Amino acid sequence: MNRYITLLCLFFLLSACSVGPDYTRPDIKTPQGWRIEEKESADVANLAWWKAYNDKVLDGLIDQALKENKDLLIAAARIDEYAAMYGVALSDFFPQIGAGASFTQQQSYQTQGNPAKASQLALNASWELDLWGKIRRGSESARAELLATEEGRRSAVLSLVSSVASSYIILRDLDKQLQIARQTAKSRKESLELFQLRFEGGVITEMELAQNRSEYEQAMATVPQLEKSVAMQEHAISILLGANPGPVPRGKTIDELPVPLPPRGIPSEVLQRRPDILQAEQTLIAANAQIGVARSAYFPSISLTSLLGYASPELSDLFKGPAKLYSYSATLTAPIFTAGKISSQVKAAEAKQKQALLKYQQAIQTAFKEVEDGLVQQNRTREQLSAQNRQVDALRSYASLARLRFDNGYSSFLEVLDAERSLFNAELNYAQTQGSLHQYIIGLYKAMGGGWGIKAD
Repeated sequence: MNRYITLLCLFFLLSACSVGPDYTRPDIKTPQGWRIEEKESADVANLAWWKAYNDKVLDGLIDQALKENKDLLIAAARIDEYAAMYGVALSDFFPQIGAGASFTQQQSYQTQGNPAKASQLALNASWELDLWGKIRRGSESARAELLATEEGRRSAVLSLVSSVASSYIILRDLDKQLQIARQTAKSRKESLELFQLRFEGGVITEMELAQNRSEYEQAMATVPQLEKSVAMQEHAISILLGANPGPVPRGKTIDELPVPLPPRGIPSEVLQRRPDILQAEQTLIAANAQIGVARSAYFPSISLTSLLGYASPELSDLFKGPAKLYSYSATLTAPIFTAGKISSQVKAAEAKQKQALLKYQQAIQTAFKEVEDGLVQQNRTREQLSAQNRQVDALRSYASLARLRFDNGYSSFLEVLDAERSLFNAELNYAQTQGSLHQYIIGLYKAMGGGWGIKAD
């Protein structure tokens, strides 16, 4: 009896061990802080950050995208695929039971008599004992791949929301530039009509009239160019929403949209929030488990099989007493000579694990770079926008004074042209910088990972 107890304990002890390395998270050197800290900013990284714009139209566009975007639906379907594969891996822990039936009749041409007959109906079962943790490592790998796929979907959510918000900001930026171009064209048309009357009255020369017409046509040429950009931007947003190309509703103008302050955060929080980093770590866990799967091929494999059923020469006697059939067996297989196949498979698994580790480290470094870039970009762009705003104010005053001097005969029309041309370009540049600032802020929220991604799910 003691011998059986010893064997039973040995069996459970072997069943509890798993070859291959257990996963431990690599040590990562993280910065102590960011180069630019926003001390007064509100920590909204764990909220739906786009709500800070307080634009109901933008909220509606993002809600529609989260429901209808095709890339996001593909990512969700991919999770279903990996969940099923994880189920396949778990099934190896349990016996596999099947059923079979057969009827054969054989007649030899060289002999006389009744043909030989055989009928069989049976249940069969097989079960591989997981002595070395091969199945456990396989299921561990499949589970990590499933979690990596889930993080991939969260990454798709993060990218989608950022893309919709960014595209909407670009659209409102283009709307403002188009408005500036149309207002400038209208103003220059009125000026051209006035100059036409002055030319007909002999007050100005034909050269001055031609100069005025040139500035008007320049503004008119800008209008269709911007209209084309607006239409193409609407089409791009429609695709993000999972809809056919068409018009996109508007909410607040870019001047009405508030400029959010970036979220507070420390480097360690970025590691916990960014789905691409979490995905890379799960991929590393899966690759680490595959080393154990490969190493288990060095050890013997034990499979238990059994069969229970009926067999009889006559189909009518199949379920009678003498027809009962059963068998059971235990099969042990062990590698003796594989010409380096197993060792090569182990080396391949170790190489994949090393690649996954380097990609994990690379993802972390890239995350820190993107956050640092975002902080610098939005901070310096705020300063640039303030300077451009002062420049626009100065050029408006310059254009007004130049027009007044020209009307009173103190300067030539070239001074007016220079002032109005500079003002037009400065207003367009200011609008573009407005859009760029919002783009950098959106990019920073994306780089921070945003715990809001879970709520968006």
